[in-house]
Amino acid sequence: MTILRPTRRDILKLSAMAPALALPALPARAMLGRPAAANPGHFSFTIGEAKLTVISDGYFSAPMNTVGVNADPAEVLAFMAQYFLPTDADYRHTNHLLIETGGATVLIDVGSGSRFLPTTGRLMANMEAAGIDPASITHVVITHAHPDHIWGIRDDFDEPLVAGAEYVVGEAERGWWLQDGLVNRVAPEMQQFVVGAANSLTVEGVEWTLADDGHEVVPGIRMIPTFGHTAGHMAVIVESEGQQLLALGDAITHAYMHFAHPDWYITNDLDPAQTVATRTRLLDMAAADRMAVVGYHFPFPGVGHVVREDAAYRFVPALWQF
Repeated sequence: MTILRPTRRDILKLSAMAPALALPALPARAMLGRPAAANPGHFSFTIGEAKLTVISDGYFSAPMNTVGVNADPAEVLAFMAQYFLPTDADYRHTNHLLIETGGATVLIDVGSGSRFLPTTGRLMANMEAAGIDPASITHVVITHAHPDHIWGIRDDFDEPLVAGAEYVVGEAERGWWLQDGLVNRVAPEMQQFVVGAANSLTVEGVEWTLADDGHEVVPGIRMIPTFGHTAGHMAVIVESEGQQLLALGDAITHAYMHFAHPDWYITNDLDPAQTVATRTRLLDMAAADRMAVVGYHFPFPGVGHVVREDAAYRFVPALWQF
């Protein structure tokens, strides 16, 4: 297979063309004001004996016509306004989970690096601010191969960002992106996704472990199939001393809309029907088993719980402990 290697300028140009990744300005009235100095980009807590840290890779925005695409646009806008959210863009944080347990250090997804959008690519800086040495990471789990989750796998010199770690990705996910000729079969706005995914999944210096249902990364951390958003998307369950946390990846992308309206989906959901079925299954499981959840695009740090409310659900942010 011939791997295309566009320049950073090519990728940024393609990103600017893609309607799902445009960066419209956000109205100040919809948000609290910016801090005079930067807030910390990391948040730590525990699940049993496991130490977990959420580390931000930054944020980006997508046009409103990319969310709730199967719903009445007026209803979508009304929902956003009801929740004090911008009505001209969907603002998304990027929350990475790092798990320290049993002598292993596991990072979920590697962020955008310097090849995606100017407001992303902050994972390494925030990791350093949190006092975490990237060299201590023993395992890297990739939930799926979208730009904000995998393009940061290599640095500006094309070296693996985390050298020496075991890299794990779903077998179905890797196989889908590396299909021969896929770049010529997708819509133009998706072509840079395919090129970037292929380059990331074949980067020199990385040996992949291919996972399927129930794959144990290390004791207490396992992967489950959560197909729909992408063909082989996988989520991660962390368990310690009878407590559980579900790292959702992009199986559920909106902390309010996809709880209140599980049947609404976004343009980047590859298989909408499967996305909705997967989302409902995860919400039911988290609510019934009282599992904590962390959402990649939820408001930072994205950690909370799921409450069932009739035919819908509600996200309840976790109580911080200082």
